[in-house]
Amino acid sequence: MNLRLSSAALVACFAILTGCMTPPQTPVALAPQAFVAPTNNYGVYMAALPVVDTQFPGANCLLCMAAASVMNSSLTTHVKTLPYEELPQLPAQVATILKQRGANVTMIEKLDFAALPDNGKAAPGFSRKDLSGLKASHKIDKLLVISLNMVGVERPFASYIPTSDPKAKIAGAAYIVNLADNSYEWYVPLDVQKAADGKWDEPPTFPGVSNAYFQVLEMTKDQIVKPLSN
Repeated sequence: MNLRLSSAALVACFAILTGCMTPPQTPVALAPQAFVAPTNNYGVYMAALPVVDTQFPGANCLLCMAAASVMNSSLTTHVKTLPYEELPQLPAQVATILKQRGANVTMIEKLDFAALPDNGKAAPGFSRKDLSGLKASHKIDKLLVISLNMVGVERPFASYIPTSDPKAKIAGAAYIVNLADNSYEWYVPLDVQKAADGKWDEPPTFPGVSNAYFQVLEMTKDQIVKPLSN
């Protein structure tokens, strides 16, 4: 059997494999019309916070993951005790700022993004989900979302070997979607990291890592709150 492919066939295969890949959303500065009446009825929603934990990117095989977990077991045990501090209060804080800027605000407790239809016209600058149905169901014009997918400490690995010291990290995004057309009127990707000042490997309380974690909490809140306040 001849398994050689022509250049055209290779290009077609590559197109099939990559056709569904969507580039990451780049930052979008707060739109000047974000708080202009009459379309200033806002919904504010924060997704459920992830468990505070450690992650070891690069330890990709099962044995690598096991080795990384054992090597950092004391760190993981401690990180899991770290509190969210004021992170759960972010939606209320954001809502207060929006009201000060003239918006009418509805707090939204639950949203099932997975159940929402995909946006058939998705492109950079637009939500991948069609959120237009929320306009009628919640009587809002725009939706502000805070979505965090990582809260804790990250230590990168190359298979079995750590490639750097641990860093406190919060990752996710905050954004405003105009429900009229699913466009982003604001989008802030969040990847806030901070290493310990000085020694980090001081079990069982890891004061350097803990201090970095609490600083990252404050830095994350600032990245979300300050652009809305200006």
